[in-house]
Formats: sequence, C-alpha cells, structure tokens
Amino acid sequence: MPRTPSSEFAGPEPLLARFMVWVMAAAALGLTACAPGAPDGISKPTLDNAVNNAIGDPNTCVLIAKPGSATPVYQFGSHAACDRSLPACDRAGTRTAAEVLTSEAQAPAPLAASCPSSPGGDRSVGWTAGRVSDRGLIYVAVMEGPSAPPGRVVGEKVLHAFRLAGL
Repeated sequence: MPRTPSSEFAGPEPLLARFMVWVMAAAALGLTACAPGAPDGISKPTLDNAVNNAIGDPNTCVLIAKPGSATPVYQFGSHAACDRSLPACDRAGTRTAAEVLTSEAQAPAPLAASCPSSPGGDRSVGWTAGRVSDRGLIYVAVMEGPSAPPGRVVGEKVLHAFRLAGL
C-alpha cells in the first residue's frame, strides 16, 4: 500500500516522539535546577557568556564560592569537567576544582600553575584560583586539553570575563 501524508502520522510513533521530547525537556529542567546560579546581582547568562568567550571549552571548569564554603554559587562547565582529578602541577598528585576551591582559592596569593596532563606531554592543564575583586568571593578555573593555556593566562582571561559580567 503506498504511503499517503495522512498514513505517515498514523500509529503510536508521533505520540511516543512527543512523549520523549517532553521527558528530555523535564530532565534538562531538573538538571539545571540543581546547578548553581550566579553571585547576587549578576546575570547568569551574562556571566556564562563572558566566561565562554574568554575560556569556554568542553574541558573548562570555573567555580565561584563564598570563602569558607565548598558549595559554589556559580559553576561554568559540566560536572564531568569540574569533578575530574587532574595533575596538581604545583605539588605531587591530583586534585579536583572543588578541592582547589576549598584550599588554594582562599590563600592570600593567587594560584597559577600549569603542567603536562598526559604522559606524552601532548595535553596540558592550567589552574588558577584566587579572590574575585572586592566581592568577597573566591574562584577556581581549570582548563585541560591539547591547547590549554598556562594557568597565568587562564587567570587573566577569567578575571577579565568576571569584570565584563559585573563582578
């Protein structure tokens, strides 16, 4: 039997497709509801855009928190990027962005460290952490990949993005 326009939409497929779209939209809303927003008085889309333009990459993580808190008020990057254990660069071992946020970001001097992140040296990691101007906030940013800039450069770029966003 030849297909006609009306017979193409007969059956359960359109209902299933609409249901799947609804399920995916609900899941996406649920995931974003758990993600941190932005610091008080700062637009999350504006901050996201500024950070993305400065250092955006699938392997980038930026966390902002209040000093003494391990709970970020802002996160740029996926949980996969932010929860990765990467070479510490300034000491032996590995660490995550959250670990740097609770230790190095609260130090009086900002952190800027870089090193190879793969045995062959074809990938690198750049760490930066410190205070966010005079807002009473701390941050950590990390980039990892074949073209990750040094931590000092990551720091300059992310601090410039913060200023552009009003931080």
